[in-house]
Amino acid sequence: FPSYNSTNVEKNRLTLVSPLTCPSMEARGQWNNKVEFVLSVAGEIIGLGNVWRFPYLCYKNGGGAFFIPYLIFLFTCGIPVFFLETALGQYTSQGGVTAWRKICPIFEVIGYASQVIESYLNIYYIIILSWALFYLFSSFAAVLPWANCNNPWNSENRSVSANATTPVIEFWERRALGLTDGIHNLGTVRWELALCLLLAWIICYFCIWKGVKSTGKVVYFTATFPYLMLVVLLIRGVTLPGAYNGIIFYLKPDIWRLSDPQVAMVGMYYDY
Repeated sequence: FPSYNSTNVEKNRLTLVSPLTCPSMEARGQWNNKVEFVLSVAGEIIGLGNVWRFPYLCYKNGGGAFFIPYLIFLFTCGIPVFFLETALGQYTSQGGVTAWRKICPIFEVIGYASQVIESYLNIYYIIILSWALFYLFSSFAAVLPWANCNNPWNSENRSVSANATTPVIEFWERRALGLTDGIHNLGTVRWELALCLLLAWIICYFCIWKGVKSTGKVVYFTATFPYLMLVVLLIRGVTLPGAYNGIIFYLKPDIWRLSDPQVAMVGMYYDY
């Protein structure tokens, strides 16, 4: 048997103690199964931009011609960076800041920069969610408020002139946003939107308040429902009048639009 040495025992004791075994530190949460992780990643791929922003940019930048630089940057930049971030997170099992610090301390600024960007995105994106909630609550009326011009916020300009407007636009500008005549006139607080914004923050908080344990349950709905809605919108879109012309516009790209550098820049930006 080796002789007893208090110094060696103390060294071994210090070696065995680690932050993960310290009772004062809580263990990092883990996904319950692989399905929750896959759904959480799939939920990040789809969003409002797929329905709202991407079709508009594709139409504005030449239809099918936009797909050429978009797909090039997708396979050369977008997907590799996505796998890099996913592999880095799985390898280090750390957050966005400490994962880069573990690779190299000087790379920690990358983590802080990404957190600042995410903060800006969350602030403006949750406002869009509050608009969606406002429209959701407004749609429960017996007659949709944007279906006619017999509302207090509608203007008297109902002619068929170039300055004429529609009840949909007036509901958005006059009822939902309450637009004023300029930045010098800020107007009053839109309490309906303020309450919808508060509700959006509350829903967001309860989705993540227990970490991956609560998020893993939420993604079963938040990751699958958008795909279902996209299928519904696809079926609705292809049955509308003029849908054939729109499909042909995508399938027959205007190659000359590739000479415009804006097309490539927008495709690169959207991939990021």
